[in-house]
Formats: sequence, structure tokens, C-alpha cells
Amino acid sequence: MEVILLKDVKGTGKKGEIKNVSDGYANNFLLKKGLAKEATSAARKELSAKKNAVKREENEILEAAEADKKTIEENPIEIHEKAAEDGRLFGSVTTKQIAKELEKQLGIKVDKRKITQDIPMRALGSQKMEVKLHNQVTAELTVRVLEQK
Repeated sequence: MEVILLKDVKGTGKKGEIKNVSDGYANNFLLKKGLAKEATSAARKELSAKKNAVKREENEILEAAEADKKTIEENPIEIHEKAAEDGRLFGSVTTKQIAKELEKQLGIKVDKRKITQDIPMRALGSQKMEVKLHNQVTAELTVRVLEQK
């Protein structure tokens, strides 16, 4: 009997797969516990429609990440901090501050853990860092630290 798995089943397959299993296993375990449904033509059409919708949504997310990448790379962000006379900051600029300024200045919300800061920013100046927007899209952000007036 062919069934469409509704959840991951160890030893059988992953969610959304169509599997050919024995009638007893299908009726007494998979169908009874709600782990699968029979693979009728209507169920197959529904599954393919869901897969197409998921692909379309993933493409839209990827396109939005590409647009955000372009915006981030074209517009550096500026952070104003208190600094000593020799240009050293009192403390350092954190990824949390960078993420907050990125949202405030460019309107792009990014998790602070997605920003890769190789060297801590403890002085005035600018630094480039990577921002992971999507598993396929990484942008290079320029952060300028200026003295607060």
C-alpha cells in the first residue's frame, strides 16, 4: 500500500514522502496513529501543491535577502560613541549595538548572532564585517564609529 507520511517515521521515511509499505503496517500503525494517509490521487495533488507553495515561499525569502544584501553593502552604518582624546572608546561596539543600528538606520532586522565581528571595535574608525542574511546570502557591512558630540 502506498502512503504519504505526515510526520517523520524512524526506519520508514521523512514527512511528505510517498512510501510503499505493507498493508498491515500501514493500517495497524501508520494510519491508526496519524503518521500517514493513503496516497490517493487527490492526496498526491495536495502534496505537490504544498511542495510548490513551499518552493515559492523559499524563493521569495531568498529574493528579499538579496535585496537586503544590496542595501547593506551600499549603505554603511554610523555609530556614535564616547571616546578618549586618543580615539579609544570607553568599552567596545558590540554586535547587539550593530544590529540595533542596522534596524534603526536601514530598516533591516538582523539577529545579533548573524553578525560576524572578527576584531572587537575599541577605537574610532570603520570596520567591515559579515552579516548572514540567509543560508545562501552573506552581506558585507561597513560600520563607522564616530565620536559622540
